[in-house]
Parts: sequence; C-alpha cells; structure tokens
Amino acid sequence: MNATPGSRPAGALLLCRAEPPAVRPPARLLREQLLLAPAGPDWSVLVPEGKPWLDDGEPVERVVTGWATALAVSAATWPVLALWWDAERAGLILAAGFRRTVGYTWLADGTPVGEDEAMRTFAARLGLDPVLDIQALEPLTRPDPDADAHARLVGLIAVLTRAGLALPTGLSPGDGADRLRSVARAQGAEQLEGSGWRDAVRAELDAVEGGRLGPYLRGPRARLLGAAQLAAGVPLLLWGAGRRSGGWVTAGALLVAHGALGLAYDRLRDDAA
Repeated sequence: MNATPGSRPAGALLLCRAEPPAVRPPARLLREQLLLAPAGPDWSVLVPEGKPWLDDGEPVERVVTGWATALAVSAATWPVLALWWDAERAGLILAAGFRRTVGYTWLADGTPVGEDEAMRTFAARLGLDPVLDIQALEPLTRPDPDADAHARLVGLIAVLTRAGLALPTGLSPGDGADRLRSVARAQGAEQLEGSGWRDAVRAELDAVEGGRLGPYLRGPRARLLGAAQLAAGVPLLLWGAGRRSGGWVTAGALLVAHGALGLAYDRLRDDAA
C-alpha cells in the first residue's frame, strides 16, 4: 500500500547535470556518505545514505539546499537539482554556480505554493526547452485535486526525461531514505565517503586539470576566482555558524577552502616554474 501524502517519510535526491567522474570529487568534499550513480547522458544522481534532517533536527529542505549550493559552487560549470520531501511538503532546489538558488514547493496534498516565475527560471538555468518543456511544467504550478506532492515530483521527473534524465530503475522521489539507499545499492551505485582533504583536493585537481576548467587553475583567472570564492565564503560561513545551520556552514567552508586552495595552488605553481 502506498503512503498517504501526510505520512510519507522524509527523503531527498541530488540530480547533477554531469557525468559521475565530474561529480565524484566535489561530492566527496561534502564529507557525507552518499551513493553515486549515472542517471542518463550527462546526468548523475546522488543518494544520501544518512538522514541528517532527523539526526541533526534540521528541515530536509535546508539540508539539501546547503548540499546543492556547495556542489554547484564547487563544480562551477554544471547545475545541481535537489528534490526533497517530508510529511508536510515537497519541492525542488536548483543551484547553479554563484547564482541565487531557485526553489519551488508543494504542500503534501499537491497545492502549489511557489511562484510561476521561479519555475521558468528553473527551466532556463537547467537548459530545458523554452517552449515545449515550459508548457509541460506549467500544469505543476496549477491546482489539481488529483495530484499530491509525490505526483508533482513524478511529473517533474517526467519532464526532465526529455532532457536526458534516466533515474536508475526503482529509484523514485517520495520514497524514504532507507528504500532509496537499498534500491541504489541494488542498481550498483558507487559508495562515496568523505575523504581527507588531501585526497579530496588531489582528486578534484586531477579531474579539473583534465577538463574545461584547466585554464582556471593558474594565472589571472585563477586568482580572480579564488578571491571571489573567499569573498563569498567567509560571510556565508559566519552567517551559517551564527544560525547553527550545518548546510550553510558546509557551503561557506567549501567556498573558503576552494578560494584559499586556488590562490595557494596558483602561487606554488608560479614558484615552481
């Protein structure tokens, strides 16, 4: 028997617009236990193994917002879509680089409580078709007594399949964290664990140097990017610490670490040259 809208357990999925090799290094820097699996051409999915929204008492929406923001800032070139749900609501959070996150929420019975403009911004930043996909998303923003929050998330996934998303068989938004974890493992998902900073940084540099961001590791662009990350990360870290928000503290710490490491790497490479 399916759970009723008001009894669904809390859970979340992180959908990344990139292949697993690109997602792996920044995901490890989150220092969370995650499962990573391919989810279609140029898509990956991260499944949390733990339930910090229960252990730490933070709302699931706030937790995944911090994760998505940290991943997107670290990646810089691909967006991160967090889908989340609990007994009362469900929604999406889209993070793309240093841009302000975009979110949309539905009550458990499917009532939309977001703004139409947010959904259009979501589609644009995710690179969806400006006509066909926008038309397909519009029903999700209208009242529908036959569609609860779970149905809204399933409808959203259906739209994203037009952009190449293909979740592993059995992985469905709305399920509890335990079931998502077991399904992901059964489909061969890779287990990621928070590694030491040295290993994580080395893995990330290897991935970046072999990709399109290689030129940003050294020279004026690298120094500009590092300074911008520090300028954004320090106040975000302090703001999150003042409010005891683990998600925002993680995002700020990641920004500060990236900025400092970027500047240090550029300096060391210049000294070694």
